Amino acid sequence: MTTDLQKTDRSRLRRSHNRGHFDRDTVNAILDAQPMCTVGYVIDGKPYVTPTLQWREGNTVYWHGSSASRALKNSRDAEVCLSVAILDGFVMARSGMHHSLNTRSVTLFGTARQVSHEEKEEKLCNFIDHLFPGRSEILRPNSEQERKATMILALDIEEGSAKIRTGPPADDEEDYELPIWAGVIPVTTTIGAHIDDPRNLEGLTAPDHVTGFKYGKN
Repeated sequence: MTTDLQKTDRSRLRRSHNRGHFDRDTVNAILDAQPMCTVGYVIDGKPYVTPTLQWREGNTVYWHGSSASRALKNSRDAEVCLSVAILDGFVMARSGMHHSLNTRSVTLFGTARQVSHEEKEEKLCNFIDHLFPGRSEILRPNSEQERKATMILALDIEEGSAKIRTGPPADDEEDYELPIWAGVIPVTTTIGAHIDDPRNLEGLTAPDHVTGFKYGKN
């Protein structure tokens, strides 16, 4: 396994090369910090993009859905593009052209493969535990029918890149003399207090993976 992802014609950055990253540590950190992703695929020659949740195990990223899903059926054994993006701030410059965003993102390319039926239970438990460590141990096991109704796809993390922008605006040098406020408005995701299901059995309290929930792995 190589340390860096493949730098190909479709994964390399055409502009702002300094924002591009191909090392696995950077790519993995962004994937782990943001479970929400979009997957691009083609149906009958037309492009589609579907939002879903992803989780990473080693050098493979996974996502799942209904076995009847057109998105998953047309993604298995086909070229796909998976993307994750995190908004960290609005960059306010002294000209409209130089306004920007502080972001972390990853775009991956490759052929998606379907996870075997025998692996499903393990992968579904890993999916739950990726977000809520230890929760799969207290849940009712998935039924055979539920496993049949679920498809899991996998994509090896081999081709793609991360793109990161941080810091203040980059204005034209002469614009720094203008009396215009510039800077960054930071953006963060906050977790609210949990809300009990009104049909919880009496006396149940939220477990640690709920009360101590953290969004992603920052």
